[in-house]
Amino acid sequence: MLKAFAAGLAGTALLASVAFAQSPTATTDKAPSAAATTTATSASGEWRASKMVGLKVYNDANENVGSINDLLMDKSGSIKLAVIGVGGFLGMGEHLVAVPYEKLKFVTEAVAYNGAGATKPASSTTTGAATGTDKTATKTATTTSSSSKWYPDHAVFNATKDDLKKMPEFKYSE
Repeated sequence: MLKAFAAGLAGTALLASVAFAQSPTATTDKAPSAAATTTATSASGEWRASKMVGLKVYNDANENVGSINDLLMDKSGSIKLAVIGVGGFLGMGEHLVAVPYEKLKFVTEAVAYNGAGATKPASSTTTGAATGTDKTATKTATTTSSSSKWYPDHAVFNATKDDLKKMPEFKYSE
């Protein structure tokens, strides 16, 4: 019985290797597979969602009001809400609020710092959901181009830290 099983296994392996050696015939009447048509080889101008979490949020008065903790989307994949963490220290005592994504303004360029406490916008490019004035906040001491980065430098939301703390706290449903 063991010899018959071993012979059957060897025969199956031999036939399988012959089947793999054959190349399929090309036909032109078939449409490309879904995987071939949806695979992107380049995503120029797109932002990585994983890099958006932790992004600093400033207000129009150049004050740091928090950072993005999460992005919430609908079933079609459109981002609807940004969850912003306000206050706290190392995640303790942080107040989470959900704001409409289209109310955020994303700035790809950092703001130059002149050493006297004043900020001067460096050729900022505002992209994303909202448009408006181009007031931004100081993040670094030098102006760095982020056109090659896969995420913006920071976000701007027109509210003070106290305004955000007064908003109802966002809680993830169980």
